[in-house]
Amino acid sequence: MSRTRTALLAALALVAGASGTALAVTPGDAGIAAVPCTVDYKVQNQWDTGFTAAVTITNNSAAKSSWSLKWSYAGNQKVTSGWNAKISQSGTAVTAANESYNGTLPTGGSASFGFQGSYSGTNAVPATFTLDGVTCNVDGGGPTDPGPTDPGTPGTRVDNPYAGAKVYVNPEWSANAAAEPGGSRISNQPTGVWLDRIAAINGTGGKMGLRAHLDEALKQKGSGELVVQLVIYDLPGRDCSALASNGELGPTEIDKYKTQYIDPIAAILADPKYASLRIVNTVEIDSLPNLVTNVTPRATATANCDTMKANGNYVKGVGYALNKLGDAPNVYNYVDAGHHGWLGWDDNFSATVQQIKQAATAEGATINDVQGFITNTANYSALKEPNFTINDSVNGKSVRESKWVDWNRYVDELSYAQAFRQEAVNQGFPAGVGMLIDTSRNGWGGSARPTGPGAMTDVDTYVNGGKIDRRIHVGNWCNQAGAGLGERPKASPAAGIDAYVWIKPPGESDGASSAVPNDEGKGFDRMCDPTYTGNPRNNNNMSGALPNAPLSGHWFSAQFQELMKNAYPAL
Repeated sequence: MSRTRTALLAALALVAGASGTALAVTPGDAGIAAVPCTVDYKVQNQWDTGFTAAVTITNNSAAKSSWSLKWSYAGNQKVTSGWNAKISQSGTAVTAANESYNGTLPTGGSASFGFQGSYSGTNAVPATFTLDGVTCNVDGGGPTDPGPTDPGTPGTRVDNPYAGAKVYVNPEWSANAAAEPGGSRISNQPTGVWLDRIAAINGTGGKMGLRAHLDEALKQKGSGELVVQLVIYDLPGRDCSALASNGELGPTEIDKYKTQYIDPIAAILADPKYASLRIVNTVEIDSLPNLVTNVTPRATATANCDTMKANGNYVKGVGYALNKLGDAPNVYNYVDAGHHGWLGWDDNFSATVQQIKQAATAEGATINDVQGFITNTANYSALKEPNFTINDSVNGKSVRESKWVDWNRYVDELSYAQAFRQEAVNQGFPAGVGMLIDTSRNGWGGSARPTGPGAMTDVDTYVNGGKIDRRIHVGNWCNQAGAGLGERPKASPAAGIDAYVWIKPPGESDGASSAVPNDEGKGFDRMCDPTYTGNPRNNNNMSGALPNAPLSGHWFSAQFQELMKNAYPAL
């Protein structure tokens, strides 16, 4: 039974006990239908005189073309501003009505909005909510989520898991880093633990398994809070548009993915022994965006991606993972959202949010099983381009017309991630949803880093002379020459961003430069070959890859040294 269903049944039991009225609820989906609507009201931030809150309503009755949610405060709370709903207040009574763009609520559909308010004394959560006059029951474990000033207790989900917490340092990666000349400068940084095949759960090739990492995390935790970062990455037909990161499961092996991969991970994460850890999952890198950009009729379509679109196993797999892994209240799921140089165009951007939402409501999952999204995972897109903006123009030509930007709406990851979060909220994800940005290899420092804008001769000279991302093409992704370590991991670095993270451990290869026989299911992708002249996905440019690279995930000393040399901020 999912966390959402458990919470609903618990809420109904409380209502029945309080009112003395027995409500007929049967297990499973039929029981959910007995609940006309659910409301998740979260106080996200709270200070001496004010607070912000996020509200998600889910309609389990007949479809609606408009909606109105009402509640009353027990204290002196006042709503001062809101977003994604028309909010009015009379005395203690508050009404939130839909905007023109989010009035449709199909059966099982959700809508989210947020607001800022003031208060003095106490800030009690409303006891009762009504949707179009019908009383709703609280979903998501009850409206008692702590604000950032409250670290929470074991089993309590907080708004931003990184706030006020240390992050787990993988001792295996740390040892590899420390063994490199100069590596001790960063060997204490937290990185992601990749569960990229079934054998990784219990450990293989002498490497630590999931329980061993979690046991080590408990030792590192001490008396404070600690985040453990996991990468969930073993979908059937994995990475349908590339070869270096192909996985062990064939396109149709969805049942094996569920029972032999996700279920064992979920069982370990649900062990009460680990309830005091905050476990952050990066869920299935590159999968869902591939269903948007690399399928027919796109010029970049591949037969493998068409297959995964048709059989639905990416959607089913991600939905199943979100549902099962999200059952534990100390687990936080962040779904991969590509990067700006992949999805920043108009025909990719909104469609990707829609694709993720489809997966987030499949196989028993709900949008409440998604705590956020992560961009730039294992990629190189610059966090910020300081020398030009998307709004600049040269001699009457917009930056968007340059060969580098190529009509994209974004020039860097921070602007893309913040816009992606807003689009997700617009499409019904909770207003408090957060973003992570992988900054492990997007620093682009060193002696070649531009110190100012390019010459205003023409738009290409201006952009190319000032851009800090020195890739030949923004579509290049494998072991990029000239790359450097980016911003060090940190919590709450910018509006809407939960953390900068190093999910891709620096020094671990993206893929082999030439074919290498292996038992890991990893093929040879020409994008990792420095002599490759490209394909439609990088506009037929050179790959920009470093030579002599090992298989993906294997230690690549030359790359690690280059990342340190070009780090920005410098080491």
